[in-house]
Amino acid sequence: MTPTRLAYRTSVAVTYVLMLVPVVMVIVTSFFQDEIVSFPPSGLTLQWYENAWARREFAAGFLVSIQVSLLATAIGVPLGTAAALALARSRIPAKSAITTLLLGPLAVPGVVAGTALYLFYLRVENSLDLDVVGTLPGLVGAHALLTIPWTVRVVSASLQGMDGSVEEAAANLGARPWTIFRRVTMPMLRPGVVAASMFSFIQSFENLELTLLLVGPGKTTLPVAMLNYLEFRMDPTLAAVATIQILIVAALMLVTDRFVKLSRVV
Repeated sequence: MTPTRLAYRTSVAVTYVLMLVPVVMVIVTSFFQDEIVSFPPSGLTLQWYENAWARREFAAGFLVSIQVSLLATAIGVPLGTAAALALARSRIPAKSAITTLLLGPLAVPGVVAGTALYLFYLRVENSLDLDVVGTLPGLVGAHALLTIPWTVRVVSASLQGMDGSVEEAAANLGARPWTIFRRVTMPMLRPGVVAASMFSFIQSFENLELTLLLVGPGKTTLPVAMLNYLEFRMDPTLAAVATIQILIVAALMLVTDRFVKLSRVV
């Protein structure tokens, strides 16, 4: 084995270790018996999973997170897909500026974006006399801003590897634009759209910074509920809840990769 190849494999192994060790430690900590985490633990238990199950704020936050993530994904993915198609196929002016604008939320810190949205929602409430802050529509609208950039990014990458001659052949055979889009373009874009949907759902489901200032009574997401719990207690209950989140995300990625090979898209 050459030194270059050895250095490459070593760097890859170190990267995997740095990524996986924190996840493994969270999962292991969720089984510690001691309320105050210490090494080595005095024993192992499942009581923290029972405690997480018994606390209503976690169950309510989980349901709100699922609802918000599904709605935000359902709104953001079609809009992001349409934007990616328009940027890739049209000759609109200032295309690079529009692309930067659409991908902007990925570069803005979540706390800054959440503060800006909070102030914007307050202005909307004062102008239109509508309740926006702390409502489900306001929260979904904010999370849709997270899903659109991910969709534009993933679908644009998928479009770059797509053969446009297939669409041209369909047009030459007399297919109408809507027929080409429905029966040729979308089937070819399916891996990118599915991957964008998965990433959008995960980003929305686990978001804390953007959500923190926009939740209200009865509309608290799971990450915010975990933060509220941390203000009063520090025990492995949060590790148990985080482990459940990790399992949900891992299951989503495995199921998605089963039908759409993510390595071909991202």
